[in-house]
Amino acid sequence: MSDVGARIAALRARIAAAAARAARAPEEITLLGASKRQPAHAIVQAVAVGLGDVGESYAQEALEKQPEVARELASRGLAAPRWHFIGRLQRNKAGPVAEHFDVVHTLDRAALGRALDRRAAAAGRRLEVLVQVDLDDEPQKGGVPPDAVEALLAESVAWTSLRVTGLMAIPAAVPLPEQSRDAFARLRRLRDRLQGAPGAAALCELSMGMSADFEVAIEEGATIIRVGTAAFGPRPA
Repeated sequence: MSDVGARIAALRARIAAAAARAARAPEEITLLGASKRQPAHAIVQAVAVGLGDVGESYAQEALEKQPEVARELASRGLAAPRWHFIGRLQRNKAGPVAEHFDVVHTLDRAALGRALDRRAAAAGRRLEVLVQVDLDDEPQKGGVPPDAVEALLAESVAWTSLRVTGLMAIPAAVPLPEQSRDAFARLRRLRDRLQGAPGAAALCELSMGMSADFEVAIEEGATIIRVGTAAFGPRPA
């Protein structure tokens, strides 16, 4: 087994243990491999051992890797992963992202939603999106304040090629994973409170938790965990 394969196997065991502590099924949790700065061959190795979802933070970097990943997987008779965009997104990158990704985790304003909707429609695609929530008043990370999420969801009703399926958050950096628990719980409560609101019909996903704190996130209801180093090892310089 490759190093990537061993890491992912260890992650699966930790996910299962965290799910058991929360009386959840591990199948409820999607392991999203965050592959920023990782080479294409590492992504191929991960997909070969069962990783079905890959996340990239920079559109240009992803567009350079995706064809190589596709070719190598096809040569092995393996299906391509679902590609998730997980970085901050400017409107001028909406076209490439709408055309080459399946899920966007960082919707944080109506203008971006309209641009993604327009470009997805032009490409004949339907895109899943998650609303990024700024839980801790850190605007440099992007995200919508919690009290503005409902209005953004209402705007999304008019979008024909986007489907809002959940919320995403990057909590404030803390020394210990346990200290992120409150932020994860707040995101879960926000999602639950929005059930039934206009634009919230498909709102079920919670994208939260990374390599250092994903187990706490799972205990608080995460359905997608974004794991980079723990899946692929240290990022190349």
